[in-house]
Amino acid sequence: MSSCICVLYIAGFGVIAPVAQDLADADALYRNRTNLTSATQAAALWEARLAGHPTDFDAAWKLARAQYWLGTQGLPAPERKTALEAGLVTGRRAVAINQARPEGHFWMAANMGALAESFGLRQGIRFRGAIRDALETVLRLDPGFQQGSADRALGRWYYKVPGVFGGDKRKSEAHLRKALAYNAQSVITRLFLAETLIELNRKDEARRELEAAIAAPDDPEWIPEDRLFREQARRLLATLR
Repeated sequence: MSSCICVLYIAGFGVIAPVAQDLADADALYRNRTNLTSATQAAALWEARLAGHPTDFDAAWKLARAQYWLGTQGLPAPERKTALEAGLVTGRRAVAINQARPEGHFWMAANMGALAESFGLRQGIRFRGAIRDALETVLRLDPGFQQGSADRALGRWYYKVPGVFGGDKRKSEAHLRKALAYNAQSVITRLFLAETLIELNRKDEARRELEAAIAAPDDPEWIPEDRLFREQARRLLATLR
């Protein structure tokens, strides 16, 4: 990825000079990712590390993860596609550094998935096979990675992709239930399962999943995401009453 991407991240916000001095600080900054300044500083630190140490796997996958956050939640809408495209490049780089670790495959797939979901049918068709292949690779390497994240993402894949291209709501349900076996209190998994169950015309079950998502505690590693998805669950539950 070009080093100029950090400038793109902060365009319109003034120059943000990274104040953290090491990668432990980058991790701390990323934990405060709901603050755009913190998220962009973390990305800049990982990018600088990768520029100086091109085979640093942790810097590569963490940068791809940060770019995914910036491309889906952190940045203003007009700048998000650029961040996701950069995240895809960085994810591929992480895979090239170490194909035997799941992180690169997963965050590469996540960036592709966000591009496919947010930027039109053409992007969706372009990436659908590669997304599934990357997530199936994660399952082969480590089925329990990030509390079943690959099964959860595959469940979403089968939910989102039209049937003519391989989508299947029942396969979606099966993968999401596998993900719940790793973390029964996952807010995002229960929300996604509820949406699948609605499509399967099982609204009473969907309602119970949404209630469980709303009642679930925040995961310390995913507090910003849990709060976003819990709010989505509240809105969806209101439509079912």
